[in-house]
Amino acid sequence: MASHPTASWQAMQDGNTFYRRQQLYSVPGKLPELSDYIVTGCQYGGPIALMRNTTKLLALGRVTPAVTKAQIQVYSPAGEGLLLFSWDQGKIIKFGWTLDERLAVLNEEGVYRLYDLQGEYQQYSLGTDAAEMGIFDARIYGNGLVALTSSLTLLEVKGWEGNRPLTLANPGLSEPPHAWSIIPPDLNISRHVEVLMSAETTIHSVDNLESVDQRLSRGPFTHISPSPNGKFLALLTFTGTLWVVSSDFQRNITEFETTHVPEAEGSVQQLEWCGNDAIIVTWSNLVLLVGPSGDTIPFTYAGSAFVVTEMDGVRVISSDVCDLIQKVPASTLSVFRPGSTSPSAILYDAWESFTGRSPKADENVRSIRPDLAKAVDECIDAAGREWEPHWQRRLLNAAKFGRGFLDFHNPTDFVNMGQTLKVLNAVRFYEVGIPLTYTQYNYASPSHLIGRLTSRNMHLLALRISSFLSLKPDAVLKHWACAKIMRSRPTTSGTGKDAELSGDDEVCKAIVEKFEQLGGAEVSYAEIAKKAWEVGRGGLATKLLDHESKGSDQVPLLLEMKEDKLALVKAVDSGDSDLVYYVLLHLYKRLPLGSFFKLLEDGGPSLTSATRLLEVYAREQNREMLRDFYYSDDRRVESAILCLEEASWMKEPTAKISAIKASQKFFSEDKDRNFEAKMMDDYSRLLSAQNQLQMENDGKIPFFGLSVNETIRTCLINGMSKKADKMKSDFKVPDKRFWYIKLKALTEIRDFEGLDTFAKSKRSPIGYEPFVHHLIEKGHQKEAIAYVAKCDSPKRADLYAECGEWRLAGKECKDRGDKAKLE
Repeated sequence: MASHPTASWQAMQDGNTFYRRQQLYSVPGKLPELSDYIVTGCQYGGPIALMRNTTKLLALGRVTPAVTKAQIQVYSPAGEGLLLFSWDQGKIIKFGWTLDERLAVLNEEGVYRLYDLQGEYQQYSLGTDAAEMGIFDARIYGNGLVALTSSLTLLEVKGWEGNRPLTLANPGLSEPPHAWSIIPPDLNISRHVEVLMSAETTIHSVDNLESVDQRLSRGPFTHISPSPNGKFLALLTFTGTLWVVSSDFQRNITEFETTHVPEAEGSVQQLEWCGNDAIIVTWSNLVLLVGPSGDTIPFTYAGSAFVVTEMDGVRVISSDVCDLIQKVPASTLSVFRPGSTSPSAILYDAWESFTGRSPKADENVRSIRPDLAKAVDECIDAAGREWEPHWQRRLLNAAKFGRGFLDFHNPTDFVNMGQTLKVLNAVRFYEVGIPLTYTQYNYASPSHLIGRLTSRNMHLLALRISSFLSLKPDAVLKHWACAKIMRSRPTTSGTGKDAELSGDDEVCKAIVEKFEQLGGAEVSYAEIAKKAWEVGRGGLATKLLDHESKGSDQVPLLLEMKEDKLALVKAVDSGDSDLVYYVLLHLYKRLPLGSFFKLLEDGGPSLTSATRLLEVYAREQNREMLRDFYYSDDRRVESAILCLEEASWMKEPTAKISAIKASQKFFSEDKDRNFEAKMMDDYSRLLSAQNQLQMENDGKIPFFGLSVNETIRTCLINGMSKKADKMKSDFKVPDKRFWYIKLKALTEIRDFEGLDTFAKSKRSPIGYEPFVHHLIEKGHQKEAIAYVAKCDSPKRADLYAECGEWRLAGKECKDRGDKAKLE
């Protein structure tokens, strides 16, 4: 039977505060002697990483492995080996854990790697400046790191995505600090990282804006340790005084002389916090807990011990055991404290009496009737704080017994606690080795725990916990599928490509079936396909992508895999024009022009809409592309029209003529477009003639771009009648049209003498009535009279009347004997 919870309690000297040391795991012979290693531990019951401390002498014997390269070993708190890898990338300056249980390893050149628990890593760098200066020391926290360069400047990296480092304010040190530490951004009011550096007798607080000297006189300090909530600092002076102060240095909390501890041997090794209200000081043979008022509790271990601060206590790892030391939680104290008269203690006694069939049970419950609901809640909470399932069960039974006496009590907390304890007991099992407390589990969230299980490849347990807690299995399935791809190898039946394919089909089928069976509807196949492609399984990646429902997820990966045609077909099938444009422009940049257009041509009807979209885009944004496209596709008429369109915007004569000639050439290559080719030929000749005319008069008279009629008219107005005649013959202008143009042009410049000569030059093809009408219209009645006599006799009388010559009109009527008109 499990020993009573109070068996592991120890009271502080004041008699009111109790701490307990619970053994989480027994690990004899599983871990090496920790004093020979540099050790770093991950919070929330995470693993520890060890690297040989090369500054210590190693006694060589038959059992000692001959280690030449730096090796890092990772163990679970239960002493199970999780990972072992060698490091050959320069001297390691620091290694530590991220929030998501990856091991960050930083070398002296500023290169850092993030290893997951499978040994896969991502590599980043602090930049060339850091490499040149060299890294002297660093501090790694859950969501970033701060590096101290050899020139004593501070570089901060936020997050683990390879972001560029920020340079913090200059601390102005002339020599390296005696000790230094950081308060992470999430524990600071400013939300920026704060660096505390011990220099001479004081401490400098450095952030991204300024470096502040705290003007202390008690230094220098050998250890600086901020509390888990960032509100207090534990400082150890060179003389061995432990000084606890608020993190703004305004309040003294306590002082303690470590030199007065009789059992301690050698110098202080670690200074850590046990929750937020006590300090742990360790020596090679002793772990000492120092309370807020300077009271102490010593804990002895065989061999060297390493401690990891947790939010609600401290984990102690030695070569034999893994313990959790913490302040006894309030609810546990209330139930189990010897002589306790709290309602929860009475309720627990009542339940024990009830199971022993004692009549005292009813009497006890009646005595706490007003506080019964509180007592039930306290028993439920105390169950969560216990490590042994035996005591968890007893406390929950007591709570259940108490609920029977309440008219109404919300069962949610009771049910949730039962579920949570099942999960916690499962992950605390030594083969899993995640000793989470109830407080840590609530703080870090169940999904965080499931992520930690998948990173250890414990997919079945992660899936069972997901379904037990009604969480989506997507994250677990995705990780499982990636792990399966990594572990499976293409089967080698057949040769080359066929061998790969047979393996790919099996893996793809297994993944799809598992997803359908377990309801991973929202898992992105694209992400899994990407993993397959990264490990050189292109065929498998393509197969997996066929199951991806979102085109926006499929297409970018297909492009990365150079599956160009498939990417374009998928983009067209998705019906998303933006996605089609994304693919087209990506391919246009990447492929040679011929290959790009050939891809569209060979696509047939399935890519018709893509071709149309390309045309629309090119017409608006990139006409060079449109020209190339029409040319490659043998679309002569469209090419000709494109040249014509471009010519219509051009102002420069030579370019415009060239564009028209190009258009004529394209039209002439299509036997059904002879008329258009002829028109283009005439148009280019006209423009050339106009350009010639313009050049002859130094551009003073604008001709370029006029019609044939306008060109002749401009020649006539400017006294270039020979040029006008040449234009007429060159462009086969009909006589009638030419006469109308010349009539209007000579009238416009009032060259009535020239008009008369022109009228007499030969018989007018348009008659002489137009002369009369045009001259009258322009207000030249007097000049018009001369042309009336040349008109047909029946119309003369009316024409004279229009000219205002009534006398001649009358005479005309008389000569013709038209009595009616005369009247």
